[in-house]
Amino acid sequence: MARVVGELRSQITVPFGVNVLWDATATVDLAVATGARFVREVFSGAYASDFGVWNTNAGRTVRHRRSVGGQDVRLLYNIVPEAAVYLNDRDVASVATSTVFNCQPDGLCVSGLTAGADTSAETLRAVKAAVPGTPVFANTGVRADTVAAQLAVADGVIVGTAFKRDGYIWNEVDEARVAELMAAARTPAEPAGAVP
Repeated sequence: MARVVGELRSQITVPFGVNVLWDATATVDLAVATGARFVREVFSGAYASDFGVWNTNAGRTVRHRRSVGGQDVRLLYNIVPEAAVYLNDRDVASVATSTVFNCQPDGLCVSGLTAGADTSAETLRAVKAAVPGTPVFANTGVRADTVAAQLAVADGVIVGTAFKRDGYIWNEVDEARVAELMAAARTPAEPAGAVP
């Protein structure tokens, strides 16, 4: 991944982020190696997932970030990771509140079940209401037909699948789909209650 980013680095004209799926340490290392300004990953909590049990250690990750000179890399905590369920019976608002208090993330990500799956509007609203001073991102399911409504609630969105040819995750990026989504993102959003 570092090789790919390195090859493209001279063409990247905006701040960018990286993510090595489900490896917080490797994600931070990749950001420092490539000059990425932010990362998103599962940094806190314990989850049962399709990939086994995830038991994170936010403190270890933050200490590692400092040890490799990555203090300026922003951390976006995914508190509703894809293909996983939190191993506790707390509601998402409580998880968001305690994550912000204990870990001081630069932002929170809220996801659907898989990449490309809609982020729950109810969950997104609950997280934003619980932590109004922390940026909250819709992390999956952002498409041209949903982006304006999601931005009516969220502070930002993360897009991948919708940019791909035919909206299929493993296809190449389709410039026309990128242009369509960006135009929709610039359209005034409907009231926050209108999120699909």
